[in-house]
Amino acid sequence: MRPYLTLSLFTGILLLSITVFAQQSPQGIPLKKIMPEGQQNKPADTTSVKGSSQKDLPDVIRKLFHGKATSEVDSITTKPQISVVPAIGYTLVSRLALVLSGNVAFRTGPNSRVSTIVGSTSYTQNKQFTLPIQTNIWSKDNQWDFVGDYRFLKYPQDTYGLGSSSNISNVDPMDYFFVRFYEIVLRHISGNFYAGGGYIFDDHFNISQSGNTNAKVSDYTLYGPSDRTVSSGFTFNGLYDSRDNAINPSKGGYINLEFRTSTKFTGSASNWESIVLDMRKYYNFPEGSDNILALWSYDWIILSGKPGYLDLPSTGWDANSATGRGYIQGRFRGTQMVYAESEYRFKLTSNGLLGGVVFLNAESLSAAQGTKLQAIQPAYGPGLRIKLNKVSKTNITVDYGFGSQGSNGLFIDVGEAF
Repeated sequence: MRPYLTLSLFTGILLLSITVFAQQSPQGIPLKKIMPEGQQNKPADTTSVKGSSQKDLPDVIRKLFHGKATSEVDSITTKPQISVVPAIGYTLVSRLALVLSGNVAFRTGPNSRVSTIVGSTSYTQNKQFTLPIQTNIWSKDNQWDFVGDYRFLKYPQDTYGLGSSSNISNVDPMDYFFVRFYEIVLRHISGNFYAGGGYIFDDHFNISQSGNTNAKVSDYTLYGPSDRTVSSGFTFNGLYDSRDNAINPSKGGYINLEFRTSTKFTGSASNWESIVLDMRKYYNFPEGSDNILALWSYDWIILSGKPGYLDLPSTGWDANSATGRGYIQGRFRGTQMVYAESEYRFKLTSNGLLGGVVFLNAESLSAAQGTKLQAIQPAYGPGLRIKLNKVSKTNITVDYGFGSQGSNGLFIDVGEAF
């Protein structure tokens, strides 16, 4: 959901953080993630590190207005905690945007993990309208996890052809509506392992293109244009998650494997299958410090069949829309996507209010089914972190990325990229 959350610039948070955070728990419930297993009953003490009292943005604002500090305990109960934040934002794909984001956080039982309902709506300078809603509902005993993703988009967006060797001059302006319905159920197996499956539905309709601005025949035309593509089918999922904090991990690992099948029998325009393997690992580096070395591998492969053009693996269209900082969303697209990223995270102030990162990523995509991966496209850049909530360790992230062929841009978000 990150294309929508990147619109949540801290301008709106500065205006409302006093009232919003005074009305909810100091855990702050970020706009897209939940607390990890093991922290729901005994939240990690992130407010005091190595003798230094930790500060966040609400602390600074309360001090400016001579307000009292809030209690530093996890007060989320079965009574829903609601927060709403209007904001002005900017991304490469949207330019300026007006956004209204909100969430509801609650527990289904006294010992359950935090369940969330997250939503936002935005209208952008590029005449894009977005309305995404994501849900993550845990059962009372944490044995079941119900994960939902529902979206409606009116989304003008450029495409640049297939494969990671595509040239940025091959820009093809497109426009379409997009409806998504995902519902996945996971069952606790043992320890940090979960498994399950679900139903997923993607519908792109009223699709149009202007054609390549350089007058060449677009890859979209060669692939097979259509004014509507529907992908409907089932997923089979496996999950391992040992992170100490799902919002901003300092150690542990994460592996998510998803096999997707879309068939005409279930309403798809064509039969096709794909697999996604998402792996992450976090290290304290140097050991004993608060600095983190984060590693990420994300592979998205079409195994068989021919999905619609807009259903193909693409930069920034992973589940959290986080891949490819340094490139505009949709810059590279193809039938196979291999992606890797590393990020070094460090403090700039001892109280944790400000931090910094440097990141490096690389991706390679193939064009047509059965063809080889093309050129490796790197990107890199620095970033600033502003602590939005010291208990949940949620940051406002401000990154500037540089890619190939002159690609560069600003990326603003709530929460880490991975």
